[in-house]
Amino acid sequence: MSIREEMELREHKILSPYASFSDESAGRQQEEVPCDIRPVFQRDRDRILHSRAFRRLKNKTQVFLTPKGDHYRTRMSHTLEVSQNARTIAKALRLNEDLAEAVALGHDLGHTPFGHAGEFVLNRLCEGGFKHNEQSVRIVEKLEKHGKGLNLTWEVRDGIRNHQMSSMPATLEGKIVRLSDKIAYISHDVDDAIRAKILCEEDIPAQYRKILGTNVRMRLNTLIHNIITNSMGKDDILMSQEVEQAMQGLRQYMFKNLYHNPKAKREEKKAEELLERLFEYYLKRPEKMPEQFTDMIRKGERADRTVCDYIAGMTDQYAIAKFNEYYVPVQWQV
Repeated sequence: MSIREEMELREHKILSPYASFSDESAGRQQEEVPCDIRPVFQRDRDRILHSRAFRRLKNKTQVFLTPKGDHYRTRMSHTLEVSQNARTIAKALRLNEDLAEAVALGHDLGHTPFGHAGEFVLNRLCEGGFKHNEQSVRIVEKLEKHGKGLNLTWEVRDGIRNHQMSSMPATLEGKIVRLSDKIAYISHDVDDAIRAKILCEEDIPAQYRKILGTNVRMRLNTLIHNIITNSMGKDDILMSQEVEQAMQGLRQYMFKNLYHNPKAKREEKKAEELLERLFEYYLKRPEKMPEQFTDMIRKGERADRTVCDYIAGMTDQYAIAKFNEYYVPVQWQV
């Protein structure tokens, strides 16, 4: 018996009956020889962690564009915080921690440079629209490894696709990530807003602070404990009505007072214009893109869809560098 098989048997002894078991996965799009050490979800986690798209997250905006300071979150640090939240909850509920971690690490791979401002631009320019969750799936299915994809299991791809509030994953582990994502950004975006002096702790409405806590640590503790307590022994991931309403209220407050705040978003129009100009440039000159993307067009992929793929994969700095290369005279560049 291989180490992998021993680990799969151990899952059936230790995990909750509601867990997703590695040896019961719906499988991959292309069959492959199983690893002799790692169960399928652990293998998926490793593939995501070693992917190029994952590494690029470190230089993609979370909320603040090019912030002055080393401690503001990036898309990478957000992803790691989501992963930690998800692992904590999954472990406490005796669910599949490897699956939760794989979904968490992959959920934002499709985010554009400059955060949601970039997503807004590509959604407007690309026929059929652009959504970062669908792009994340496209990356792991088609774009990574020079067009081969990562060949992840169905459960991981389902969790990545359905991590937004408007949809619902098929597994409990995916549902954990869906909530862990909200918990992470509500908590750390408040922290970054306080650091940027856009908000202070006392600005948060008293009714939310009373229920969730009066600082970032307390709110994380409240939300994670509430999910664990209300989901224990159940075939669902739940929160109490009081805490869930407070979390949604705080989320709405953040949209109004941070995500749409002119101080946080004053550079976004410039970023949107920059990406729109890049889109127009590559649509007229697709040969300027790397060979992987020109090959996709030659094989029948729509040009606008392929340009979106290329731009969405850029880091903030790379997009700025390309804009300068194409549009700013050399003598003017700093």
